[in-house]
Amino acid sequence: MVRKKSKRGRIHRYYKGLLKGVLLLFFTVLLLLLASILTLRFIDPPTWSWKLQRELNPPVDYPLVSRHEWWDLEVIPPTMQLAVVASEDQNFPHHMGIDLTAIQQVLDDAGEGKALRGASTLTQQTAKNLFLWPHRDWSRKLLEGGLALLIELLWDKRRILEVYLNIAEFGPGVYGVAAASEYWYRLPLDRLTINQMARLAALLPNPWRYSAEPPTVYISERAGWIETQMAQLGYVWLQPVTER
Repeated sequence: MVRKKSKRGRIHRYYKGLLKGVLLLFFTVLLLLLASILTLRFIDPPTWSWKLQRELNPPVDYPLVSRHEWWDLEVIPPTMQLAVVASEDQNFPHHMGIDLTAIQQVLDDAGEGKALRGASTLTQQTAKNLFLWPHRDWSRKLLEGGLALLIELLWDKRRILEVYLNIAEFGPGVYGVAAASEYWYRLPLDRLTINQMARLAALLPNPWRYSAEPPTVYISERAGWIETQMAQLGYVWLQPVTER
């Protein structure tokens, strides 16, 4: 009888210790993430998870040296900002990191047998690029959503848009709109036409599959759609985001 109680006690202590260890690990990781997110509100990221994983496990045609140039949001042309928002996340000024309306639309489309499309917000894509891995799975989507909520809590919309425009991938080893402009057009970003900027936005979120110059048929059509959306939204749409 004493031995059984002793054995049960050891098992109980083992699982209690295991639970404490798991909780300690969880809160340690959470605190590190919070500290990282808060730091990146004020400091531009020198590198990020998506870029590191590309370089450590490079896909075919990945260059030996990646391209990246940081531009502060105030020097990125408003047309480029609007093109990306019009293409990727038109509700960006108003949601809190997760666009429930877009998610519901995807579910409705799936129920009707329509082609599935992504519902990730710019905030979710920023979280993915900064902290997560390239392969799609449900665990990544859940973490992406949680990180997006934390980023929205600790950053303002202006910072989210600035970071996204500077770390999003626009081609093999090409990160950010400034590097994308030089890579695809051999021109600085502030010399591009509206159509050229729309074509860059059309590359997202699959820049490895398409070409901005010369544009594929899909990119030309997508860029035309983006330009129409930009005209309908207008620059005033971004005022809640870009105003300090």
